[in-house]
Amino acid sequence: MNIILASGSPTRKQILEDSGVIFEVVVRPIDEASIKSAMIQEGASKLSIVSTLAELKSIKVSSETPGLVIGADQIMVFDGAIYDKPKTIEEARTRLMAIRNQTHYLMGSVVVSEGGVSVWRHSSKVELKARSFTDKFIDNYINQEGEALLQTVGAYRFEKRGSQLFSSVKGDFFSVLGLPLLPLLDYLRTRNAILS
Repeated sequence: MNIILASGSPTRKQILEDSGVIFEVVVRPIDEASIKSAMIQEGASKLSIVSTLAELKSIKVSSETPGLVIGADQIMVFDGAIYDKPKTIEEARTRLMAIRNQTHYLMGSVVVSEGGVSVWRHSSKVELKARSFTDKFIDNYINQEGEALLQTVGAYRFEKRGSQLFSSVKGDFFSVLGLPLLPLLDYLRTRNAILS
């Protein structure tokens, strides 16, 4: 059975590759900003928002491509507000300084669709406590990471130097990276899409 990743995220692609899953990447964009904005105005829960975005990405590809289509999305929640990927390095720096010595959450969802219908989903919530890092550390960190910080909702790559920002994490490592791998692999095994 074909497995398709409906995400352009290099991190999600790397996670699946490293786990030994054979798949292809097919991405069909959706208007995430409009959907998110409408759902926020309707008072939807944060988990519902991220789950809906993952589902829409999955279904859009699944309606045109046979196989099991994996869609995923992640948001950062800090002080009650939802954060998207920063647009500039300065915005990334401001975000990193704001979370210093504070707790924030990464909420994520992964949805598998088949024939244009969602057939499985899993949601996750990870709690991250940033340590009391210095301004000098952040300046150095930003200089080393550069534009890569603009590819993540938290403005850090936890699997790289970003791990140095934190004093504690409660939750699954793969969920921090944006793809709850172990539940996904379990589902793929139930479908005989990978060996069990």
